Amino acid sequence: MRVARYKSVVMIILLMLTVGFAVFHWWRGPLLSGYTVASMPLVQTVVATGRVVTVSRTQIGSEITGVVLERLVQEGDRVSRGDLLLVLKSDEMTAQVRQAEAALTELATSRHPQAEVDLANAKVQFEQARREAERRRNLTEPAMLSAEAREQADKAERVARNNFESARLRVAALAPGKVEEVLLRERLAALQAQLAKTKVRAEVAGTVLTRNVEPGDLVQPGRTLLTIALDGSTEIRVPLDERNLPRLALQQNAAVIADAYPDKAFPARINFIAPSIDPQRGTVEVRLAVNPVPEFLRQDMTVSVNIETGKREQALVIPNDALSGIQSNKAVVLLLRDGKIQRQQVILGLRGLAMSEVISGLSAGDHVLADAESSLADGTRVRLKLQKTAFSNYANNANSKNELPVKFD
Repeated sequence: MRVARYKSVVMIILLMLTVGFAVFHWWRGPLLSGYTVASMPLVQTVVATGRVVTVSRTQIGSEITGVVLERLVQEGDRVSRGDLLLVLKSDEMTAQVRQAEAALTELATSRHPQAEVDLANAKVQFEQARREAERRRNLTEPAMLSAEAREQADKAERVARNNFESARLRVAALAPGKVEEVLLRERLAALQAQLAKTKVRAEVAGTVLTRNVEPGDLVQPGRTLLTIALDGSTEIRVPLDERNLPRLALQQNAAVIADAYPDKAFPARINFIAPSIDPQRGTVEVRLAVNPVPEFLRQDMTVSVNIETGKREQALVIPNDALSGIQSNKAVVLLLRDGKIQRQQVILGLRGLAMSEVISGLSAGDHVLADAESSLADGTRVRLKLQKTAFSNYANNANSKNELPVKFD
């Protein structure tokens, strides 16, 4: 009997302990995840994808119609000013140049000397005709010579004088450096210029981006045969969501990583923010200058850009899932005081997809719930299960220098 009574007492005590423990847990509230608000350095970045572009490109074409004999470059080749790119068929043009050169040689060796001989002959004939006419005019007895004969002598003198003057003018025109030689040299220069156009050369230094021609192609003026990216400034063009515009400013620094070389980050700096918004995509174009330009960088490469838009030496930081009711720079958090929930309005500073800076409303060491959308009423008791946050990982990483990257899309 005593044993049975003893067992009953023990069972009652165990039952009371169990109920008391359950009541105690109920009184303490449910176990919820949360964070500890910490103060540490903070860096905010806008993250986006962009492309590498050169400031200028030039399109290479032919100034004349012709058939391509040789193509001496291809995509990716570096060219300097004056480098030969294409060679066009030039047989007909070459023949015309030789003909013009032969005309110049003929002028110097044949036409001009012959003109001087003709001038000398015309001078002799003129002097003879002048003497004959003078003799006939000075006859003592005019009746001995008919008027017709005197007129013929005068006419012969005039013809001889005209021939002499014509020969003199011709010699002057054919003389070195005079009209005829100038005309022939101008024609030769024009033909040589046309011949030079059969060899398409680079007018600028740069890198060949595209080629649209092969040997045997018939090319015409106005057609783009090659595209060259000019040497000089290189930029990263990034379309950013227009919501990021208030955070952007000229000369902001950025870290850039090419998708093809993820282990080779390089610096850049904002040098242009578009004055207008793309209405189709709701983006603003931002350009970043790259200096120095890495050797591995190529035109139109895809890159990831992290633009530093804000920095704090010390900031209170909490994850974004602890925020609710966000309006402008205000939000609400579920603050835990004495084990009870209390909704607290906070003022936000730097903000990102992962976490945000709290300017006022919280202090270092405060605890907030992770589920900011919880429907639990104020004053509800809860138990807190602290979660690790990104900033705690960064704080333990010596390479991070205790800086917290806050990322925006």
